Amino acid sequence: MKVGVIGLGRMGSQMVARLLNNSHQVVAYDVEPEAIQRIKRLGAVPAETRQELVEQLGPQPVVWLMIPARYVETEIKELLDLMPKGSIIVDGGNSDYRKTLQRYSRCKEKGIELVDVGTSGGVLGLNNGFSMMVGGSNAAVRHVEPLIKSLAQTQGYKHFGPTGSGHYIKMVHNAIEYGIMESYAEGYRLLKEGPMRGLDLADVAGVWQRGSIIASTLNGLAADVLRKHPQLNHTDGVVFETGESGWALEVAKETSIDMPSIDAAVKVRKASEKGDITFATKLLASLRHAFGGHPLHRDRP
Repeated sequence: MKVGVIGLGRMGSQMVARLLNNSHQVVAYDVEPEAIQRIKRLGAVPAETRQELVEQLGPQPVVWLMIPARYVETEIKELLDLMPKGSIIVDGGNSDYRKTLQRYSRCKEKGIELVDVGTSGGVLGLNNGFSMMVGGSNAAVRHVEPLIKSLAQTQGYKHFGPTGSGHYIKMVHNAIEYGIMESYAEGYRLLKEGPMRGLDLADVAGVWQRGSIIASTLNGLAADVLRKHPQLNHTDGVVFETGESGWALEVAKETSIDMPSIDAAVKVRKASEKGDITFATKLLASLRHAFGGHPLHRDRP
């Protein structure tokens, strides 16, 4: 299947590689020329402009967006002026589902479908496959399902409902992720700084990873990080709050649902941005880098 991909960053480039490995044809565009050249070497067809990308996709183009949420509005506006009726836009990033619903209405006015795919898996997805939470019309999702099936783990995707449902589920997923990561970070800090000093935290994580109830992908990554960097001095410990959990807290407040642990996790991240750094925030930053390629330092990419 032929697809255009806009956004060749940490996850976008890995998704392109996985699509190519599964015999799909990919036309790729990014605002960074270097990113386009890197993906060209993998076998994707480069496009220097959005218009060139759309023109290479045939009469009913499918364009998959893997870009930060703050750029999605502008990108969709650009595409709506370029794409013909019957086209499909897939937003695979972390968009606010409420804005996705608004964008869906504008797309429908143009006769264009908007499919939202909440995507989890980070930089591990190339080899492991992604977890994909899909929203959209039945017809549009059926059309793009070969792409989703190639990207996802076996049984790792589901069409949950109309446009907006994919991003809604991913918003809650990320909120849960915040809470779980915060619990791990606080626990390892207590092991590090509590009354029983000198414990090998990598060994603790390794034992927990074998048969323990709290074994998980995140704990496995913690074991790797703590083995390589026992003091976590490779990071400055700033953990940026990227929005999804904030959106979840807003929705929870609107519906009178308490989320105290997730609220606390968001506050810890915001405090780290103001200089409140601990062993726990250093572990949080390290884990985010390990699964998502996020920065280890405030002032470095």
